[in-house]
Amino acid sequence: MNQEEKRLYLIKYLLSENNKYSDVDIPSNEDEQKRLLRSLFNVRLPAKIDEEFLKIQDEYLQEETRLKRITNIKDLEQNEEGIYLWQGDITTLKCDAIVNAANSGMTGCYIPCHNCIDNIIHTFAGIELRNDCNEIMMKQGHEEETGKAKITKAYNLPSKYIIHTVGTIVNGNVTNENQEELKSCYMSCLKIADENNLDNIAFCCISTGVFGFPNELAAEIAVNTVRDYKKDSKAKLEVIFNVFKECDYEIYKNLLGRH
Repeated sequence: MNQEEKRLYLIKYLLSENNKYSDVDIPSNEDEQKRLLRSLFNVRLPAKIDEEFLKIQDEYLQEETRLKRITNIKDLEQNEEGIYLWQGDITTLKCDAIVNAANSGMTGCYIPCHNCIDNIIHTFAGIELRNDCNEIMMKQGHEEETGKAKITKAYNLPSKYIIHTVGTIVNGNVTNENQEELKSCYMSCLKIADENNLDNIAFCCISTGVFGFPNELAAEIAVNTVRDYKKDSKAKLEVIFNVFKECDYEIYKNLLGRH
């Protein structure tokens, strides 16, 4: 099968799972097909699926990521000792672990094609990730607390693992509690990375965007928490600050340059 044939197979399979999709027409346009497939991944509830589907899905997603171009941490230059700044799509970064800004349900974003990092990571990791997260949460028996974190395999992403953390939500002015919760997100992820003997971890901009935390203050907390952790723990863990927007790149560039 080529990529188009795999994509159509995956779409038809997911449509056949639910009777309410019986009248959905599969578009002929490639971009529209990709959008439909992503939407079907996004809305699918955790459930077992057969091995043939997973085989084709995994081949398809890995090739899609390869076509976007994978960036290896080995090719990045340090901004400070053991700290990198990289602008790009975190789902194309080859490192030990990437951090996902998750919601308290921890099973991904269910809004079709939503532009949050939670949605993007779950889309390109594949449906195994949602099933894995659901199993973890069923065993836990309650929603994840803000500032805590969980680790899973990364499945079809170039990284080995995903560390999921629930960021603080800002309503109005930033409180001391908001700041402590955001700091806890970074600390929880760093500790999990060290506990699992990882060499490096890539952080997204936790709690900014729809969670409402001001970008500059969030970056200051992120950088200071990482510096303090590395100093206090003597950890050799390397940290990548991953940004997507130009404004965040400039903020982190200035913060790291001042050290």
